[in-house]
Amino acid sequence: MHRQNIDSDLTHNSLRGQFLLAMPGMEDPRFQHAIAFVCEHSPEGAMAIVLNVPSKVQWHDVFRQLSLADRSLRGSELVLLGGPLAPEQGFVLHGTGMQFDSTVPVSDDISLTASKDILESLAAGRGPDDVLVALGYSGWEGGQLEQELLENAWLTLPAEPEILFATPSEKRWYTAAARHGIDLSGIGSQAGHA
Repeated sequence: MHRQNIDSDLTHNSLRGQFLLAMPGMEDPRFQHAIAFVCEHSPEGAMAIVLNVPSKVQWHDVFRQLSLADRSLRGSELVLLGGPLAPEQGFVLHGTGMQFDSTVPVSDDISLTASKDILESLAAGRGPDDVLVALGYSGWEGGQLEQELLENAWLTLPAEPEILFATPSEKRWYTAAARHGIDLSGIGSQAGHA
């Protein structure tokens, strides 16, 4: 399939709001056993936040660095490594109940915010309750993610807020697959071609 056809095929089939699960044959060591949430996907490219790679940085550390008074009961939670791009930039995935300066709804249940005001709210203990904080993101140029999907590097599944917000990070990859009856250990690394 030519890249041009791949791009046009996905014009009407955006993966925005979906999970990407790295297949067992994923060759890029940065994404082995990764689960990511697709925040944007268009013919120009894609952007996602990896959901299961914790950093050594706690929320407390971020609040302190931003000179925010820490009244959060969740300050010991670890910030995720959202991907290799812009590792100094913070991104917050959260439920859609609260709006902040840069909040962008990604799906009916999940929004993305990258402005300081959400961190101020978290530090003050005001919420949102369903939230993940990440540094950096993962990105693909136009047609790149589509090619990786054709090469069987990723599996796409509907995103579920419960997996994002209520499942421990180390269990998200396996749990997302198991919810759809998929045993990732039984899947090979070669794509099937007729």
